[in-house]
Amino acid sequence: MAKNSKSGISIAVNENGISKQSIRQRIWRHLEESNLATFPRPVYNRIPNFKGSNQACMKAAELACYRAAKVVKVNPDKPQEHLRLLSLQDRKVLLVPTPRLRSGLFNRIIPPQPTTHWVLKKCATSQGVREFSEPIGLLDTAKYHVDVIIIGSVAVSKEGHRIGKGEGFADLEFAMMAAMGAVTPETMVITTVHDCQVFDELPRHLFGKNDVPVDFIVTPTESYEVKNRLPKPSGVYWEILHPQKFLEIPILRQFREWDKQ
Repeated sequence: MAKNSKSGISIAVNENGISKQSIRQRIWRHLEESNLATFPRPVYNRIPNFKGSNQACMKAAELACYRAAKVVKVNPDKPQEHLRLLSLQDRKVLLVPTPRLRSGLFNRIIPPQPTTHWVLKKCATSQGVREFSEPIGLLDTAKYHVDVIIIGSVAVSKEGHRIGKGEGFADLEFAMMAAMGAVTPETMVITTVHDCQVFDELPRHLFGKNDVPVDFIVTPTESYEVKNRLPKPSGVYWEILHPQKFLEIPILRQFREWDKQ
């Protein structure tokens, strides 16, 4: 039994019919019904924002791997907004995923001058990500070495397994960056979540080699370092990639040609 002691959400590891989506639904419902969620609501079908997200971000910024990082990639969702601000204030190179991977794997945030606190605060918002980011072409990805990836989650386990919102973009981004050398097995992956999203374990059969695991889990009250780190994707596993992704992600065709070469 995987049970979160702070919320009471229970997931039987051998439960019949258990799926990532059923776990997502339990988490989203609990956040909403317990009034732990915050703007934007409802949190269904999102990386959920939660009360205390800024505190979790500040705790993540205390991790040694974050402090040492020069290049960080942070997802564009609301609960990680404060970490985008902290990264800019700390003068790190801040990368954010290109929306739906339309033209590349990530954009770089370039704050306008003068870089006051309020300018940086705006750059960290979803609107600022759109207005003040510079797209990095797919073939320029290899020019960057990402030290830390900060990612949102719907559910995570202390063993390192992560469940996102279900679209698979974060996993595919990591796989493509790994193939191009922008990330390595040593690139640390941090997720910030509410305490109720953390489980001792999640059903292992739900996870495959294409799923990106996490190395650190940070909540408003605690930080967990995964003791036995799980292997990270080393590239795109074409044999398990759904053909629909080629229609959804135009650069995937360009990347496959590069990968073949």
